[in-house]
Amino acid sequence: MFGVGKIGYLLYPITHFFIFIVAFGQNNSYASVSRASFPSGFLFGTASSAPQYEGAATEDGRKPSIWDTFILSHLDRVADHSNASIADDQYHRYKEDVAIMKNLDFNVYRLSISWSRVLPEGSLKGGINQKGIDYYNNLINELLANGITPLVTLFHWDTPQALEDKYLGFLGPQIVEDFRDYANLCFNTFGDRVKIWLTVNEPLTFSTTYSTGTFAPGRCTNRTRCNAGNAATECYIVAHYQLLAHAAAVKVYREKYQVSQKGQIGIALNTAWVIPLTDSSDDLLAKARALAFQVGWFMEPLYHGSYPAEMVDRVGTRLPTFTKEESNLVKGSYDFIGMNYYTTLYVSHSVCQTFKVTYDSDRCVNGTDKRNGIPIGPMAGTWILVYPPGLKELLLYVKNKYNDPIMYITENGVIDSKIDDKFRVEYYQGHIAELSEAIKQGVKVKGYMAWSLLDNFEWIDGYTSRFGIVHIDYENGLKRTLRSSALWFKEFLKAQK
Repeated sequence: MFGVGKIGYLLYPITHFFIFIVAFGQNNSYASVSRASFPSGFLFGTASSAPQYEGAATEDGRKPSIWDTFILSHLDRVADHSNASIADDQYHRYKEDVAIMKNLDFNVYRLSISWSRVLPEGSLKGGINQKGIDYYNNLINELLANGITPLVTLFHWDTPQALEDKYLGFLGPQIVEDFRDYANLCFNTFGDRVKIWLTVNEPLTFSTTYSTGTFAPGRCTNRTRCNAGNAATECYIVAHYQLLAHAAAVKVYREKYQVSQKGQIGIALNTAWVIPLTDSSDDLLAKARALAFQVGWFMEPLYHGSYPAEMVDRVGTRLPTFTKEESNLVKGSYDFIGMNYYTTLYVSHSVCQTFKVTYDSDRCVNGTDKRNGIPIGPMAGTWILVYPPGLKELLLYVKNKYNDPIMYITENGVIDSKIDDKFRVEYYQGHIAELSEAIKQGVKVKGYMAWSLLDNFEWIDGYTSRFGIVHIDYENGLKRTLRSSALWFKEFLKAQK
C-alpha cells in the first residue's frame, strides 16, 4: 500500500480535504452482498508487504533495503518519526497471524519477499542467506497447512541498498539481470508450493517517487527534499527497467518452471479511477491522458509492446524506447493483472507547465474531489475519496481496452482507527458489491485481497494511518485485536463452508 500522498502525485491538486463528513449514500444492495454472490473457488483474503510487516530488519543475515536507509536518513519525513525495524514483527509472529487468517476463513494471503533478506547483497554473487530462505519456507508451509493459498510478490519497493550503492538500483540496466536471478532463485526454491506470483508491486508509485522525492530512495530535483536526481527523466527510466525486469522474470518462469509447477505469474498495477469534471472535450481528453499516464504506462507495453501515444507525444525523447527484442519480451508477459484500487477523482484539463518539467507537468491534468460543490464521496485521511463504483468502472475499462485479461484485486482498503470500524465495513461492503457486479458483467476476476490484515508501517505515514482489519497495539507488545471489519469478513465468508 502506498500511504499519504499516493494520489497527490497522480492527480494534483486536490482542492479540499475533509474527513468522514459525508455519508456514503450507498446503494441499499451493498448490504446484501455475500460470499454466495461470487463463483466457487474465488479467493478472499488480505495483502501485506515485507517492509511494512516483518520487522527483524537486522536479524538473521538480512541487510538494508532502500527503505531502511531512507527512513533512518530522513526520520523527519515520517509522520510519527518511527521506523520499520520491528513493524508488526511478523518475522517472529507469523504463526499467530496465520491463525488469525484461518479463524476468519480467508483462503489467500498476499505477502512479499524481502529481496535483501534472501540475497543480502542483492545479487547471487553476494551469496544466498539460508536463514531468510528458511523464514519464507516456514511461512509458506504454515499458510498451506491452514488451507491458505500464498500469493507472493517479489518486489514491493524494497530494492537492496547494496544495489542502490552499486549502480543506483532501478536506474541501472544491471537491475534487470539481478532481478531475473533473484526471481529464478525464488521460483526454484518456493515454486513447488507457490502457484500465484507477482513480480512487481505498483510500478507507477515506485517510478513517480523519482519525480517527487517523497519515498525511497528520495531522488528528484527539489534540493530541499532530495539529495540528487532528475525529476524530468528518472521516473521514466525506472518504469522502463521495472518493465524489463518483470518481463525477464516472466521469461525465466515460463521457460523453466511454469509447466512443471503449474503456476501463474503477473504484475500488480495501481491507479485512481478518474471521471471528467465536465463533458467538455478538454476534460474528456484529460481523463484519457490521466489513465494513459497511470494504467497505460504499463498496460500498453504489456499488451502492445510500446508506450501510450499520449506519453510519447508529451514526454518525447525523455521517454525510453524498447528495442524490437525488448518489445517482444515485454508484450504478453503476464498470465493475469493484479489491480490495486482505493479511490476516484474528478479530472480536468490543465495548461502544461514548461518552466519545470516533471511527471506531473507532462500529464497536464488537475484532480479535484468535488463537482458543483458536491463531493464524489467521503474522504478517509488525506487522500482516499470513497467511491465504490470506481472499482467496477476501472475493471470494465481494463477488460474492454486490453482484451479481457484475468485479474485479481490485490489491494483495496481504507483508513479507520476505531475498533468498531463501521466506516471500513461500509467501504468493503460497497467495493465487494461493485466487484460482484463487475464479474456479472463478464470481468474475469479470480480473487480479492483487502489491504490489510494488520495495521502496519505505512511508509511516510509511519503508524498513524490504520488500514488493518486487525488492530495492532504498538504500546502494548503488538497485541492483535479483531476489529468489527474482521468479524464482518468472517460472517461474509461463512457461506463458503
